Amino acid sequence: MSTKKISCLACLLLFKICLFAQDIPAKSNTLVTDYTNTLSQTEIQQLESKLVKFDDSTSTQIAVVILKTVNGYDIKKYGDTLGRAWGIGQQGKNNGILVLVAMDDHKVAIRTGYGAEAAVPDVTAREIIENDITPSFKRGDYFGGLDAATNKLISLMKGEYHQNDTATDKTTSWANGVDWSSIALTLFVLAFIAILVLRRRSSGGQIIDSRGSADTFWWFSSNQTWGGGDSSSDDNNSSGDFGGFGGGDFGGGGSDGSW
Repeated sequence: MSTKKISCLACLLLFKICLFAQDIPAKSNTLVTDYTNTLSQTEIQQLESKLVKFDDSTSTQIAVVILKTVNGYDIKKYGDTLGRAWGIGQQGKNNGILVLVAMDDHKVAIRTGYGAEAAVPDVTAREIIENDITPSFKRGDYFGGLDAATNKLISLMKGEYHQNDTATDKTTSWANGVDWSSIALTLFVLAFIAILVLRRRSSGGQIIDSRGSADTFWWFSSNQTWGGGDSSSDDNNSSGDFGGFGGGDFGGGGSDGSW
């Protein structure tokens, strides 16, 4: 493959990454975030109180996010990206769980952080979706499905992580938890960008274009939230009790389904 083709493919890949990142909503200040008004305020508060209490007592963060659509993206990949961008779970423990619902797409996913995969393996996540979520969703009982699912997730995670746990936490090893393919892809993109920057500098080019706006990559780099983001963003349905996401990571565990 020629250098020109490789450059074109890298640019296309980078462009898609930037578009994907811009479709991730700003980090919420609550564990239950409904962008669609599907749940009533009473239902939101009931779920939020339960999940905040569990977070306070165990440090495990279970987040529920209801979107209108994932804009054609694979809901599992979208969920992992959102989980990393928001930092659901505690840094180092990676004990976050995301229940993601896309209403117009009729899709739902449960995504688990590295440290939650042992307690909630993929097959169990699928069973929760098939037995607790989708039957209720088909009846139009969205709160009932989410309430039952979060109860099941709490029962699975309870006792595995505690606020004062030390190095003996039951997390997967760092080596087993690393997504090597993502790291290789990131290094390739960064190397390509570095080459572009060096070429621009050597030719007297500028990062700011003739219209006075920054290149897409530089805008993305300065605005994208990595591993937790800016805690000052939207406070949708804020209860005032949630202390904020802790910088957890996601590695592809979980399952998805539709109704």
